[in-house]
Amino acid sequence: MTIFVAIDDTDSLNSRGTGRLARAIAGACAERYPLHGVTRHQLLVHEAVPYTSHNSCAVIQLRGHDPAVADHAGEIAEQVMMADFVEGSDPGLCWATDAQVTPSLVAFGQDAQRIVLDQERARTLARNLGITLRGLGGTEDGVIGALAGIGLASTQNDGRYLMYGRVREMVEPCPVSDLIASGVDAIYTLDGREVTGGTIEIQNRKGPLACPIGGRAILFVDEVDGMYVPIKRN
Repeated sequence: MTIFVAIDDTDSLNSRGTGRLARAIAGACAERYPLHGVTRHQLLVHEAVPYTSHNSCAVIQLRGHDPAVADHAGEIAEQVMMADFVEGSDPGLCWATDAQVTPSLVAFGQDAQRIVLDQERARTLARNLGITLRGLGGTEDGVIGALAGIGLASTQNDGRYLMYGRVREMVEPCPVSDLIASGVDAIYTLDGREVTGGTIEIQNRKGPLACPIGGRAILFVDEVDGMYVPIKRN
């Protein structure tokens, strides 16, 4: 069973980002439950949608065998969020198991990437699916992105990993084999070549960000002067 805990609109222009908060929540949850990873999902950028910088949400994905784990993980997330509440933010929190994900939820996530949605649709959908959706301050508009995040993460074909295995620890140039050992399932160029050897050039001491593709963690790279440079994708 996969458990999804999603957050959105937790920051301001002068605060830490939603991704950093999501990693903190993941760390707290991982003390009790197996962590699959944390993903970032890009939502619609539009003048009618308030957002801080990029309008993205984050989803913590855990493994469990008991639906009660979802409630406990959600409560952990709420505690971390409220302890680090940022004035001026409009945070939303949502959690669900994969058994609660339906085509309607996936469609909601996809719609959040292309049209303006409102809280009423989000809250009605969550209620109909028995999914916990909470606003934790401000306008509570973050409930829209939080619910959308679960729909998108459930496809295993959207966004990028903010945390996966030991990939974030890879902050120096390294052989492809080392990166594979850190958790990446495969490395590809965008023109379709699988990279099985050579060196991955890590820039600015920032771990590369793989993408969920078909349920696998795939790192995309460009080839530059015989070395491979990670590509940052939405």
